[in-house]
Amino acid sequence: MRDAYHEELDSIGDGLVDMARLVGSAIGRATTAILDADLKLAESVIAADGKVDDLQRDLEGRAIALLARQQPVATDLRIVVTSLRMSADLERSGDLAQHVAKLARLRFPDSAVPHDLHATILEMGQLAQRLMAKAAEVIITKDVDLALQLEHDDDAMDTLHRALFQHLMDDRWKHGIETAVDVTLLGRYYERFADHAVSVAKRVVYLVTGEHADEMSPPQGDVEGA
Repeated sequence: MRDAYHEELDSIGDGLVDMARLVGSAIGRATTAILDADLKLAESVIAADGKVDDLQRDLEGRAIALLARQQPVATDLRIVVTSLRMSADLERSGDLAQHVAKLARLRFPDSAVPHDLHATILEMGQLAQRLMAKAAEVIITKDVDLALQLEHDDDAMDTLHRALFQHLMDDRWKHGIETAVDVTLLGRYYERFADHAVSVAKRVVYLVTGEHADEMSPPQGDVEGA
């Protein structure tokens, strides 16, 4: 019985890794869709979000069943409760990738992103994908140092987000209000996606140590190494 119980705990962790990998792929594909005005790719991202939702519902059901049957305590209870919270972060990340894809679909056959901002949006999309890949690695390895590093890595996304707004506020902006709204939304989607990746990593820190990540000092690192 105990072996089956711990196998079920492990399977919940595996489900979280699957979710992280799916939403990481989704944000990468959504970025390509919006920059290339690729309607087929955008539709595939939108449709694939249902799989993330299904994984979350399955994981949630298994976690609640474990709570009811096994009444876990101490570390095992932290695993179950923290996993439920991580699954919510990951599900929301999938929604944000879907929002990017829906904006690509809305503006098709045009691109929602002006050519002079393509490089910035591409960088934000690639960074979001790398952050989520690192979050998945943290779930697998339970590496506290790597988890703490994500918040430092997220500073790069904040810098890109600020640069995007500076561009929008420039007197030379010539793309109109509708495009300005689109770009503002995109910046927010990527920034929030990165925040959820950081949140997942922080929850792993709590799972492993019983301490909140905000009370610990992050190591210096670089997301390029993810």
